Amino acid sequence: MKTNIWSVDKYVDIDSGYPQIQQAADLLNKNEVVAFPTETVYGLGGNAKSDEAIAKIFAAKGRPSDNPLIIHIANKEQLTELVSEVPEKAEQLMEAFWPGALTIIFRLKEGALSKLATAGLVTVGVRMPDHPVALRLLEEANLPIAAPSANTSGKPSPTTALHVKEDLDSIIAGIVDGGPTGVGVESTVIDCTDAVPTILRPGGVSQEEMEKVIGEVKLDKALVNKESAPKAPGMKYTHYAPNAPLFLVKAPRERIQELVAEERRNGKKAGVLTTEENQDFYQADYIFVCGKRAELSTVAANLYDGLRSFNHSNVDIIFSEMFPYEGLGYAIMNRLMKAASHQVIE
Repeated sequence: MKTNIWSVDKYVDIDSGYPQIQQAADLLNKNEVVAFPTETVYGLGGNAKSDEAIAKIFAAKGRPSDNPLIIHIANKEQLTELVSEVPEKAEQLMEAFWPGALTIIFRLKEGALSKLATAGLVTVGVRMPDHPVALRLLEEANLPIAAPSANTSGKPSPTTALHVKEDLDSIIAGIVDGGPTGVGVESTVIDCTDAVPTILRPGGVSQEEMEKVIGEVKLDKALVNKESAPKAPGMKYTHYAPNAPLFLVKAPRERIQELVAEERRNGKKAGVLTTEENQDFYQADYIFVCGKRAELSTVAANLYDGLRSFNHSNVDIIFSEMFPYEGLGYAIMNRLMKAASHQVIE
């Protein structure tokens, strides 16, 4: 299959018309799958009402079909077609954070979507992305679009069209290239079907931010106990891992350099994932600077690019600094822990 690639400048007036976006929307209406940018990561979109389209998403990613997909919409009117009720706290969260990096779990309206998209569940995760290209594409398609991250399952999520091309060229119908994404980690997923909303996946909107709007917000047990079964899309299987084994180091930077030196003495190439504050400290075979420790938004924005970059460095092992479990740091550490298979050196 030839993969079409359309370049769209998100800073240009999207409403003035983009034939490339219309072409991508036409493919979505033909039940093909198309990758497109959001403010978090690139999504792999398909018609959420079509078993054919959803099957193509799972096949392209190599993703297990028991994993529900997040549904993307362009406006709140589309939401009423998908869900049976909108709780008050969900309404408050939408008012505060939509469009944005927040996926809300609702009770599904029977028959509204392909059962493959929801993995047969009676609930559905929905979000409205905060990206002009994504919103325009969703409007043109006039469909609810199921869209997991546009990467091969298990690999770091894509934050550029090039990342998508590396994984899915000749496999999917098209890629809408809207430039690098902004947030860099996926949306927060929050279940609003119970009295006290529960975060199932940390992401671009923090627990602290949501609690300022709706009061108490709980964390899913699987986020604090890896033996518990996670309920959120994308959190059930190994994710984000580079090719070389990754270890997180819960120790001062001197300990990381000792580990690097030890591996190099044994004839192995070692890499380090670090921040601007420490980039001149390490002596390693490959170093990726993912942002500023003092500005965790920069770390989140570059995290997946960093994890992918090690695949082109030929390192045998990777050591990474750790980050505080607060605000956006919670999402960063969640992804790093998954990428490292919870391997932490104290």
